[in-house]
Amino acid sequence: MKYKALYICILGLLLSSYRLTPTYTLARLKYNGGGDWYGDRTALPNLIKFCNQTLKTNFMPEDETVEVGSAELFNYPFVFMTGHGNVIFSDQDVRNLRKYLTGGGFLHICDNYGLDKFIRPQMKRVFPELDFVELPLNHPIYHQKFDFPNGLPKIHEHDNKRPQGFGIVYKGRLVCFYDVECDLGNGWEDAGTYAGDSPEVRSKALQMGANLVQYALTQ
Repeated sequence: MKYKALYICILGLLLSSYRLTPTYTLARLKYNGGGDWYGDRTALPNLIKFCNQTLKTNFMPEDETVEVGSAELFNYPFVFMTGHGNVIFSDQDVRNLRKYLTGGGFLHICDNYGLDKFIRPQMKRVFPELDFVELPLNHPIYHQKFDFPNGLPKIHEHDNKRPQGFGIVYKGRLVCFYDVECDLGNGWEDAGTYAGDSPEVRSKALQMGANLVQYALTQ
């Protein structure tokens, strides 16, 4: 009996170890043009930890960096892009990003204040036939694990305008989500990074981020 009990114990440990093996990695998009693609340095690890705890995802604890035109882009189901400044996609970047997004990938663009006038023309090159459309409040992305009946939470004031969530929808599928006047990425950063961010604000940002991840992986 003692050997049987030991066998069951070892088998349980092996199965537990197997279940805990990370299955996905989230990535940050590196682009050219001089914009600070590396902003919100602590954002993704915190979002990953939150998703692993609340959604029971199995992400690697640290994010990776991937260039727009790299074949490695296809290794990541969810890619995060942020910054304040200029963005330039090469022709190869445009082709690669379109192939990634139309093939099942998902891009979350976070306007860290000042990105809007640069990213819109570049995404128009990726999808010349499509435009960003504001998603309605009843869109499923706002009603995943966490419910946001009023849409995106307001994380940072910037121009004191209402937060907006835009999307690019390709053949009925949301392939890109773009938050404006919201700054979700700042809300994911380490506590204390921004003096005015309360625990409630950070919690809302992480919850909305988890919704994005859940939607991207299950739509």
